[in-house]
Amino acid sequence: MSSEKPILLNAFAMNTIGHQSPGLWKHPEDTSRDYNKLSHWVELAQILEEGRFAALFLADVMGVYDAYQNSPETALRSGAQIPLADPAVIVSAMAAATKNLGFGVTAGTAYEHPVGLARRLASLDHYTGGRVGWNVVTGYLESAAKNFGQTRQMEHDERYDHADEYIDVVYKLLEGSWEDDAVVADCESGLFVDPDKVHELEHEGKWFNVPGIAITEPSRQRTPVIFQAGTSSRGMAFAGKHAEAVFVSQATKEGLAKTVKKIREATVAAGRNADDVKIFAMITPVVGKTNEEAWEKFREYQSYADEQGALALLAGWTGIDLSEYPLDAVISEDVESNAIQSAVSMFQAASGDSDKPWNVGQLARYIGVGGFGPVAVGTGREIAEQFHEWVRDTGVDGFNVAYAVKPGTFRDVVDYVIPELEALGVYPTAEEFAEDTIAWDADRPAEDQAGSSLRHALFGRGDRLPENHPGAAVRRGK
Repeated sequence: MSSEKPILLNAFAMNTIGHQSPGLWKHPEDTSRDYNKLSHWVELAQILEEGRFAALFLADVMGVYDAYQNSPETALRSGAQIPLADPAVIVSAMAAATKNLGFGVTAGTAYEHPVGLARRLASLDHYTGGRVGWNVVTGYLESAAKNFGQTRQMEHDERYDHADEYIDVVYKLLEGSWEDDAVVADCESGLFVDPDKVHELEHEGKWFNVPGIAITEPSRQRTPVIFQAGTSSRGMAFAGKHAEAVFVSQATKEGLAKTVKKIREATVAAGRNADDVKIFAMITPVVGKTNEEAWEKFREYQSYADEQGALALLAGWTGIDLSEYPLDAVISEDVESNAIQSAVSMFQAASGDSDKPWNVGQLARYIGVGGFGPVAVGTGREIAEQFHEWVRDTGVDGFNVAYAVKPGTFRDVVDYVIPELEALGVYPTAEEFAEDTIAWDADRPAEDQAGSSLRHALFGRGDRLPENHPGAAVRRGK
């Protein structure tokens, strides 16, 4: 590769029918309807492994998008992120079919006790050989809060205060309870675990009391790679302290550069280094062998998009229900929400269609393919050059690649975009990738070294949290 930093790619998906592009499940080349079959996910994982993707980032929510018309009906009719299955349960099958692909699993702090989640994360880290990450979310759907017996969600900043204690408990469970050599497994003495090397947490906090020990032994990474996606001021402070990878969604290069700068500043303010976090920007590529073919494909995708489903997602993301306006209602004239106007201005700048105000229908059509992120349309070379330009000009480390059709979008990236990134010298060839994933720890048994841990793949500094990370402060053992 060239001296420029390599571009990192994650695939962005969800264990559901319609993710960022509601209605595209109707496309004849889309296989999302098979989301509830392991073969569907194994095939996807193998495509991503072929393309040397860093990870498959699995989004999740615990509720339905019912803010639109104050009802789940539109989301149900359009398949807008419903039905929705647990993302964690498919990971082991994909890990068994791959050697290097990482898995970023979304799990919230609002509705599950940290003891249960820590056990699941440790288990996944064992069964993936250290290739799992945890996308920490605090939740945003009122429907989820109600189903879990709450009258309302906690206020935004309070959710992050709660998440700070939650993640501290997880660190204590995964880093601070068992020493590295606690498991002896000595057949002669009959000693399996040395009790002197397993420690009680004795945690007493505002939200959690955890007096005892963790019940899982240390995994390869101990703590999975911490992903986070909040870009509010409180969310960025949380990311600056805890996150190792941050997922952002900005429709313009200028907006992305500002967001990247703020995240790196927050990381430094938390006592870490600016490059201790990898930042991934969402993008949906539509690839053709020619530019004309790519745009023809994009227009075809638009014909399958479900505008009502798009508005249901938008209502859930923003809390603003546009159902009371007709599709020809003009944003800024008929619709006066500052949040919507700001979003539309960003989308117009990204699309190049800013000559006149958009209406609700145009907004729905824009969101219908690619959701809140930008869409890149062109040949493999053109999209590779756009990726390169955005990384160079914004400081982002790579992209969360969303799909229009699955697995077709990812197949096109592997076949047409990645070879062009290689040609630009900003993506590892298969030979370079193999060299980078050689085990860093010569003392580890060979059978444990089939591939890199996710943390080592991202940073090249080993499996464990770095010393300047707050999770390392409670560490037992090495």
